[in-house]
Amino acid sequence: MSKIKINQNVLILHLTILIWGFTGILGNLISISAIHLVWYRVLIAAISLWIYLAVSKQQILVKRKDFISFIMVGGVVGLHWVLFFYAIKVSTVSVALVTLSSLTLYTSILEPLINKKKIALMDMLVGVVIIMGIYMIFQFESNYIEGILAGLACAFCASIFSIANARMVKKSSATVITFYEMLGAFFWVSVFMLFSGDFNEKMVLNQSDLIYLLILGVLCTAVAYVLGVAVMKELSAFTVALTTNLEPVYGILLAMLIFGQKETMSLGFYGGAAIVLGAVFFYPYLKTKIEKRKQDLVIRKIY
Repeated sequence: MSKIKINQNVLILHLTILIWGFTGILGNLISISAIHLVWYRVLIAAISLWIYLAVSKQQILVKRKDFISFIMVGGVVGLHWVLFFYAIKVSTVSVALVTLSSLTLYTSILEPLINKKKIALMDMLVGVVIIMGIYMIFQFESNYIEGILAGLACAFCASIFSIANARMVKKSSATVITFYEMLGAFFWVSVFMLFSGDFNEKMVLNQSDLIYLLILGVLCTAVAYVLGVAVMKELSAFTVALTTNLEPVYGILLAMLIFGQKETMSLGFYGGAAIVLGAVFFYPYLKTKIEKRKQDLVIRKIY
């Protein structure tokens, strides 16, 4: 692959992550509740992905067993987004994005447990560092405890569906999986709204909400997803994982730029955020270094 093509894909990857970071901004700008916001988002995303699959003439039918799995995981995705946008609305974009970074901590514990493997010592150490950073944020931002707890729960859900998707993507198309997960999220959120009475509340959108929701559903969900999958075919998994850790950084910078004083936090928050983001950012790098060293030792023993 030429150096120019690699650079183009890296730029596309950064653009995709910037778009993902913009999701939190839109969640703050949209005036409707978190549950209604997610209902509209997954509906728009499902329609957009269906159009994409139809235009690209991809096989959309799946086995019954896979269909049930996709729909169930979609429920977790829907809960994840409801918690994420709720965290934004009761705190700030910055708080929601930093607590979402605890995804690395949850995954380092849950993935070995689910796959019946031993938890790596380095994973545990990184987890401890992340806990220290989150504890520091708790200490200095006690007025945002509800948002912090929602963000942590949101990250837990993200870990669950990420582990599930890592298994399912080996057998099915990533785009098809996402399409059915959006349908699943729409179904489960609708069921919840039916029993909670949320459908009885005002769901009429004003002009700005409609525009923001279209951007959120089409650009930040469907288009960004397709771009993300496209670059994964050309770039290494390590490059993608390392660069994706910039999402909270981009999101926080955008929030500070757009919302100004509202997003200004205490020095303690930024200290805790630096600890969390630093651990998350260097985690893939350190893990790759350690695994490479182990491989080198094995090769030396052989020869």
